Amino acid sequence: MRRLTAGISVAAAAWFWMFSPWTAGLTAFWPTMAVVSVVLMLVAAPWRRKQTADTPVRWVHQLLSGVALAALLWAVFWLGDKVSSWLFDFARPQVDAVYGMKDGVAPWLVAVQLLLLTGPAEELFWRGYVQRTLAARWNANIGFVVATALYTLIHIWSFNFMLIMAALVCGLVWGGLYRLRPQWLPALVLSHALWDTCVFVVIPI
Repeated sequence: MRRLTAGISVAAAAWFWMFSPWTAGLTAFWPTMAVVSVVLMLVAAPWRRKQTADTPVRWVHQLLSGVALAALLWAVFWLGDKVSSWLFDFARPQVDAVYGMKDGVAPWLVAVQLLLLTGPAEELFWRGYVQRTLAARWNANIGFVVATALYTLIHIWSFNFMLIMAALVCGLVWGGLYRLRPQWLPALVLSHALWDTCVFVVIPI
């Protein structure tokens, strides 16, 4: 548990540094996120090696499932954006603030980082390592609830309600599917990477 606690602490500190109004902007966001993503992936790596021995992978199924889930999530967020903008005056400005994080950076660089590094790293860490470790220590339901809560709460320092709710929805979807089908982790990694890239760069909402 010490390794798990250390990994979660690193993630919490990094998200505070990148998103809080007191520290955001002190370092360039995307290089900082890249470094953090590498650290999270390294923390999760030993657990991933243990998992591969008992997890059969059907790659065509994983590929199709990952693409379909990313598309479904994009549709859910597109609809959610329309509804929230109708209900709340603050919704669209907060969404625009999130998109503002890519200002001044080449879109293709952001897309490559999200697709090949940040998206996969987050999924391997939060579901493949954190949720799996907690489920093994307690049970699958507790692992799902605690991992999803932690994944949501580290975004709280942004003070951006829409970003926090986005993290909650994604955490519930990816964490819930991992709870039901741990062997789908490759599909979840792919869906996270594709969804990040599409919603943030390729087909913004």
